[in-house]
Amino acid sequence: MSIALETKNLCKTYPGPGGFELKNVGFSVPSGYITGFIGRNGAGKTTTLKVMLGLSPRDSGEVSLFSKSMPEHEAECKQDIGVVFGGFSYHETKRLRAVTRAFKRFYKNWSDEKYCELLRKFELDENKRIKELSAGMKVKYALALALSHDARLLILDEPTSGLDPVSRDEIIDIFREFVESGERSILFSTHITSDLDKCADHIVYIKDGEIAMTGDREQIIGGYRLVQGGRDDMSEGLRAALIGIKETPFGFTGLIRASELYLADGLKTAKADIESIMLYTEKYERHEG
Repeated sequence: MSIALETKNLCKTYPGPGGFELKNVGFSVPSGYITGFIGRNGAGKTTTLKVMLGLSPRDSGEVSLFSKSMPEHEAECKQDIGVVFGGFSYHETKRLRAVTRAFKRFYKNWSDEKYCELLRKFELDENKRIKELSAGMKVKYALALALSHDARLLILDEPTSGLDPVSRDEIIDIFREFVESGERSILFSTHITSDLDKCADHIVYIKDGEIAMTGDREQIIGGYRLVQGGRDDMSEGLRAALIGIKETPFGFTGLIRASELYLADGLKTAKADIESIMLYTEKYERHEG
């Protein structure tokens, strides 16, 4: 399997009160797939993407795009990627055609034909000003720009945040179509795990600036189970094995590794999903003592 993007031991420290640290972040994005980059707000998703793209200097570590090292081949690599960050930053009073005219000059493979095709597909009017677009239409316009220069990798930071369910579903369809040929890839940062259930093949989970888990989505999900029982069903061994526990006056629900499911013999169990793995790892995390 070829790799579109890879990071190794990526570190970045923002010192002082309220500072933040990326600690040896390492993961890869396989070619031809959608990789979901998940974590709660403030976990380090946007910081990782900015450091990875050279928008913020890294303290140490390695980044390669299409087997070419960054930043040594930065200009060449960036011709092959499309980037969409949350929080649309183009000047609100500019018309779309003016923004496009400025944007296209940076890409040698820009295709006016492809761009016009995407405008028609997304029902975008070039005469409109940025401020006249809805949140969903702004995302579609950003995608039209990113897709019009033959990008091989899309790097997207919270592109569906704030969109209604119908708009989010339309964007997900665009993502699936983009990777359909098997030659293009997406790194999709989000905290909306239901979107990943619809489209992601791989998952990278960051927690407090460190990679907590990474791998095939189905394998990750298959490695965990939810366990439910009454207050008297909790043995010491089971409590120690649970990654996270939500307790009520009547009983408990907890997340356990599938390999330790024997400790919950006789109790009700259910398959986990990405959202429940995040919830029980973060919100209901079990603490010693």
